[in-house]
Amino acid sequence: MIRKIIHIDEEKCNGCGLCAQACHEGAIDMVDGKARLVRENFCDGFGDCLPNCPTGAITFEEREAPAYDEAAVKESQRKAKVQRTAGEEQDMTENEKRMMQEMSQHAAGQGCPGSRFMMFDRMKEENAVPQAGAGGTGDAAAGAAYEAKPVSRLNQWPCQIKLLPTKAPFYDGAKLLIAADCTAYAYANMHEEFMRGRITLIGCPKLDDIDYSEKLTEIIANNEVKSVMIVRMEVPCCGGLQRAAETALRNSGKFIPWQVVTISRDGRILD
Repeated sequence: MIRKIIHIDEEKCNGCGLCAQACHEGAIDMVDGKARLVRENFCDGFGDCLPNCPTGAITFEEREAPAYDEAAVKESQRKAKVQRTAGEEQDMTENEKRMMQEMSQHAAGQGCPGSRFMMFDRMKEENAVPQAGAGGTGDAAAGAAYEAKPVSRLNQWPCQIKLLPTKAPFYDGAKLLIAADCTAYAYANMHEEFMRGRITLIGCPKLDDIDYSEKLTEIIANNEVKSVMIVRMEVPCCGGLQRAAETALRNSGKFIPWQVVTISRDGRILD
C-alpha cells in the first residue's frame, strides 16, 4: 500500500540514537552507528522521532510500505517490558530487594498520598458563586467575572486509570468519561462539554503499555454506572483505549448506554 512513512538520510545521521529512543513502536534501530528504519510495519507515520533529530536527517515520504501493524507493535512492547523487568530484578542487590519489599508493604498499608481518592463538590462551589445582580454592582461584577473564568469540572481524584480504585463511592450512579490523555489538550472545551457532571478516567494505552479492559470491567461491573462516554483522538493508538472500554462493557454483563466521540488532531469533533 502507498502510505506516509519516515525516511532516514544516513548521510545526515550523526548516530546520536535520540530517534530510536523517541520511537515508542520500536521501528528504528541503531545499525553500525546509524539510525535505520528496520521494521516498516512498526512505523505509524506520525513522526514522534522527527523533533528529536538534531541534524534533520528524518523526513516523511509517501511510498509503498506495509501497513502499520498495531498488534505486532503491542506484542513487541509486551515482550520488551517483560525482559526489562526481569533484567531490573536480576540487577538488584539483596538489600535493594528488601527495601523495595518494605516500600511495597508500606504502600499496601498506607497508600500513596497522591493517589488517595477524593471527591470534589462542584455543585457546592457553583452555588457559592455571587449571582449577577443579586446585591448590587459588586455582586454583579463578581458573578460575571466568575462566569467568564474557566473552572475545573474534574469531580474526583485520582483520574488516571492506572491509579483509580475499582470500587469507590464516586462511581455509584455516575456517568463515566473514559478519555485519552491528549483529548484535554486538543479540545479546548473538554471540561464543560465532556467532564462536567461525569467521573473522568484518563489514560494512554500507547504510553502506559497496558490493556485497560480488565480494570475497566471491574469498575463497570462492581458499581452502579449509568452511562459511559469514550472520548479519543483520531490517531490509531487511541483505538486501544476504545477497544478496552468496549471490551469492558461487554464483559461487565450490563447493558449501559455508551457512545464514542473522536477528536481531530487540530481540535475538532469528528463524530
